[in-house]
Amino acid sequence: MQPDPRLNHAWWTLRIGLGLAPIFAGLDKYFDRLAEWEMYLNPLVPRLLHVSAPTFMHIVGVVEIVAGLLVFTRFTRYAAYIVMAWLLAIAASLILQGLFLDIAVRDIELSLGAFVLAKLTEVRGSEPMGNALEGGRGNAETQSVHHLV
Repeated sequence: MQPDPRLNHAWWTLRIGLGLAPIFAGLDKYFDRLAEWEMYLNPLVPRLLHVSAPTFMHIVGVVEIVAGLLVFTRFTRYAAYIVMAWLLAIAASLILQGLFLDIAVRDIELSLGAFVLAKLTEVRGSEPMGNALEGGRGNAETQSVHHLV
């Protein structure tokens, strides 16, 4: 049985979008062309870590670039969970500040997309696609059913 191409299209769309977005956002931490990133930063964070806000944002940029690149490797599933957690952490920081709540909601929604990418990657990698599309039955169950037929 061939896998449903709609699932494949959804997986690739999420993979490309959730891989490129962190890379571009991470690179922009050095150029501030997309946004002035420091305005989103909780002022307590640099003080607690004893680093300047620009230095902290450069570190954030590196983390985002690495996470985005990992989405394009064989570690897509784990990278998607990292991207999800990162987006939820950003949203939590914004909510705790009581600022930029629209951005917080957007990041929560994006984190749901990252979760879906991780789950779709699990389905693609853990079972033959035919089994996944038949309701996720494992190999042993499927084999025993075939022996009965």
